[in-house]
Amino acid sequence: MFEMPSNRPATRAPSRSLSRSGSRVRLPAVSTLCTAAVAALLAGCSVTPEPFTQDQLRLRVDRNVASLTANQEPVAGEVSLYEAMARALKYNLDYKVAMMEEAVRGQELDRTRFDMLPQLVANAGYNSRSNDSGASSRSLLSGRQSLEPSTSVERQTTAADLSLSWDVLDFGVSYARARQAADQRLISLESRRKVASRMVEDVRTAYWRAVSAERLIAKLVQLSGDVNSALGDSEEIARRRTASPLAALTYQRDLIDVERQIQALQRELVIAKAQLAALMNLAPGTDFKLALPVRTAISTDFCLSGEAMIRTALENRSELRDIAYRLRINERDGTVALLRNLPSLRAFIGTNYDSNSFLYNSNWSGVGVRASWNLLSVFRYPADKRVIEAQTDWLGERERALTMAVMTQVHVSRAQFAFARQSLMTASRYSQVQTGINDQIRSAFKAKQESRQRLIREEMNGLLAEVRYDLAYADMQNAFANVYSSIGLDSFTPEVSSRDSVKDLAGGLQRLWQSRQDVTGAASAASATACTASS
Repeated sequence: MFEMPSNRPATRAPSRSLSRSGSRVRLPAVSTLCTAAVAALLAGCSVTPEPFTQDQLRLRVDRNVASLTANQEPVAGEVSLYEAMARALKYNLDYKVAMMEEAVRGQELDRTRFDMLPQLVANAGYNSRSNDSGASSRSLLSGRQSLEPSTSVERQTTAADLSLSWDVLDFGVSYARARQAADQRLISLESRRKVASRMVEDVRTAYWRAVSAERLIAKLVQLSGDVNSALGDSEEIARRRTASPLAALTYQRDLIDVERQIQALQRELVIAKAQLAALMNLAPGTDFKLALPVRTAISTDFCLSGEAMIRTALENRSELRDIAYRLRINERDGTVALLRNLPSLRAFIGTNYDSNSFLYNSNWSGVGVRASWNLLSVFRYPADKRVIEAQTDWLGERERALTMAVMTQVHVSRAQFAFARQSLMTASRYSQVQTGINDQIRSAFKAKQESRQRLIREEMNGLLAEVRYDLAYADMQNAFANVYSSIGLDSFTPEVSSRDSVKDLAGGLQRLWQSRQDVTGAASAASATACTASS
């Protein structure tokens, strides 16, 4: 009976020796296998540049060009001012970029809400080893082995756990970050408002210049032909010496000066329609006609005083709202910096499972609370606070500078509009006087009391007077758009949505702008006079 226990160590010793011997035999093979795996991994991680082929670039170009004007309503009939605005708001790519940026900020805000939720973590794993995990104990008093080697873990085990934890400090930081993300979305909204305001202003300017070009290009071409013909006649007269050389040269100089003015006007007007087409996202070279409105009212006017306009601008300009939101974001950065210096308190609850058969309980639940505090973070807080205070001072100075700039822009835009109205009235009176002169010269020419040279000169002056009147009218409309852009009123309201059709969107824009006393071509001059009197 005493021999069997004494023989157990003798019988187990060879097995341990064989196991160690076997491990020494397999070690070179394992090392070789690991070396091969590492070499294969490094070879797979090597990356070489792969430029696009010419065919791939062509396909990208074709795809991009085809997508520029895809799903757009075709132009049917003449394009009015409000249809041009509607097409810009619906199809302009710069505005779409601003809208997509706002959508991205909205998605980011939705994502930050998940950071405030508790963490629910599920873990699962499998563990296997080539031999038993065993250990023996040694007495600290006698130094002798007190237990024979034993194990309490199987060679192959699986484990899983599901835990729910919530950190109070992380919740506070996540809540502040979510509020900042909400402000970032509002900043993107202000950016979209700014793009829309600038775009509508550009559409208005380009439209009226394009209308002037539509009316006057043919007349300018005709006038250029008349000038060339008159120059030829003048040179013939100079050669025949039927008039004094000084009078002939003076007349030629006047004609050349007129031709130079015609070329300058053509250069300004010829690109206006192309600019309008680009704003409406029409392909270059697209042929369309403009509605030529009847100019029944000489100008537009506003029902707001200068002080009211400045107040409205300071409340509505997107640049000032942008700064206000950034200041609020910076203020919440201070809250985040403070929270990071507080102790962290984490509570958790979970359930666990382990397939190890040696365990008395393979399933158990746990609950607990843990507090931690990074003491070194206290030294970082003063530096964070100084940075936040510096950013607050910087943003505050920017806000004051923008406030002065906005007030100046409102004042300048009002002055420019007043001068544009005066210039338009002057151009109107000049055109009326020139029309009377032309009537008198024609009658005198028929009675052979005036020369043909004088008749040609005055007819050219009449055409130039009409050109100057149309350009003054376009400048007045541009000044009108600048005033509304300077006071920060939206180019469209929530009930005017870019999701509507072009026709519905144009109708909504027309009602909106007419309610803002845009009486050009839509109401009588009496309404403008009443608006002026009320202001």
